[in-house]
Amino acid sequence: MPRRLSQPEFIAMIAMLFATIAFTIDAMLPALPQIGQELSPDNLNRAQLILTSFVLGMGVGTFFTGPLSDAFGRKPVIMAGALLYCLSAAAAWAAQSLELLLVARFLQGLGAAGPRVVAIAIVRDLYEGRQMAKLMSLVMLIFTLVPAIAPTLGAGIIALVGWRGIFGAFVGFSVISAIWVGTRQSETLAPEARRPLRAPVLWAAVVEVISTPMVRLSIAVQTLCMAMLFSVLSSTQQVYDVTFGRGDSFPLWFAFTALIAATASMINAAVVVRLGMRYLVTLALGGQILLSGAMLLISLTGPWPEAVAFPAWFIWTTSVFFMVGLTMGNLNALAMEPMGHIAGMAASIISAMATVVSVFLAAPVGLAFDGTPLPLAAAVLVFAVIGFALIRRMARLERVVMRAE
Repeated sequence: MPRRLSQPEFIAMIAMLFATIAFTIDAMLPALPQIGQELSPDNLNRAQLILTSFVLGMGVGTFFTGPLSDAFGRKPVIMAGALLYCLSAAAAWAAQSLELLLVARFLQGLGAAGPRVVAIAIVRDLYEGRQMAKLMSLVMLIFTLVPAIAPTLGAGIIALVGWRGIFGAFVGFSVISAIWVGTRQSETLAPEARRPLRAPVLWAAVVEVISTPMVRLSIAVQTLCMAMLFSVLSSTQQVYDVTFGRGDSFPLWFAFTALIAATASMINAAVVVRLGMRYLVTLALGGQILLSGAMLLISLTGPWPEAVAFPAWFIWTTSVFFMVGLTMGNLNALAMEPMGHIAGMAASIISAMATVVSVFLAAPVGLAFDGTPLPLAAAVLVFAVIGFALIRRMARLERVVMRAE
């Protein structure tokens, strides 16, 4: 039986592993204008690819890190991921072209996939049932603070040492978390419980996941929700700066958005047992259709006075983040319901597929930025409408299955 840390220390350690993703994405947001001017002056929008290339690498890495940790243990995969993450951050710091920077960010995403997936596996190794749910709720409560403060930290680092200094902060963050896990947490997967990494087994799991209609629909809706999130993340700094001239105060506004959106997870936890996962996803996407339609109308009929346009923008972008809190956990649970017999592998496959495809949907939206929120509002509305139709399709399919039984 692996030695357990005290619960407060364990929660803080797991929250830090989770926070690697949020810190690596959100701390970069204030740097995008300077990176664009220095490395892509002919097309400033291309700087947004720094975010999506990292997410793409993370999605690809997620496909492998779960099975690797089942085969070799949790700690070796976390340490290998941290090493790749730090080396890639150093390469990004030294990059003299946007193309090299994007390659380094992709590799950094591959490394970050280790903490993202394996941290959940460690929690599951040590806890189960309601105790695990309670612990994960506390972890996520701490984790939500990171998106609120990361842009402010990034802006502070840029002011002191320039945008390349952010990659030094990434290395420091990863080294601290790796040392913490390496010195304080014992291996949680016993050698006799490990499963060899075999390609046929992995491929069989992929086929089973994509051939199960309910799982396939859940992944599709999850993909669209993540595409909405990444589209907004890619363009939000530019809209604050270019459209509304509030680049300097962007970290503060983003912090407000993150803190408000964090309450969605609490609301979901309070009502999901009574209302059901699919109902909440349907409600969230329906609300997003109305809000995105209103934002698109404002964008088409403008220019509006800033006293109207800016509050509308802030409310709408906050609603997208809030929607994610009401949908992603529920969609994951819906996708995993039929996959209990291959839970670990299925979790990696589902997350990887949704993340990778969402990047290919979101990247063109960011590149279409034209100085207004119009392309973003139109894309989010389309994604929300398709997602709503698919979740309704899922409800009809479930009724057919129930009648057949």
